[in-house]
Amino acid sequence: MLFAGARGIIITSTLPGVAMNAALIQRRALITLSLGLATGVAWPAEVPEAQAAKVREVVQAQLDAFAADDARRAFLLASPSARRHLGSPDNFINLVRRNYAVVYRPASVAFLKPQLIDGVVILGVQMTDAQGSAWLATYQLERQPDGIFLIDGCELVANEGRYT
Repeated sequence: MLFAGARGIIITSTLPGVAMNAALIQRRALITLSLGLATGVAWPAEVPEAQAAKVREVVQAQLDAFAADDARRAFLLASPSARRHLGSPDNFINLVRRNYAVVYRPASVAFLKPQLIDGVVILGVQMTDAQGSAWLATYQLERQPDGIFLIDGCELVANEGRYT
């Protein structure tokens, strides 16, 4: 299951029937790196701490909205292009609830250090689900004209391993 935003895929997952494994992820990373080297795309840069804190706050606020079943608040934290694609707060929360249980109700969350890649802020978030399975959610955040950050996409992949 996936849906597209202004910068490409919003959410993908390793749900049953969708083949995504470590080898595929590594292959994608190598292709992306190769294309970046060939086209002169910038390497990741550090995000200033003040911006990093704001980025983490936006993602945490959306996770809090899911925890409270506040579809409207979760929807408003998505970028305008993502909201256009999703259509409505109810569509959004139902999709997340049905297909992305770890994002909807994570058992644990750990934020990684955000990076700035080609003008886009990327934030990795390690999550575990209720069964102890490990996941990595990679969020793309877009800075709006008024300076706030909104979530433009999230790629979700199962990590190898399990927390006990």
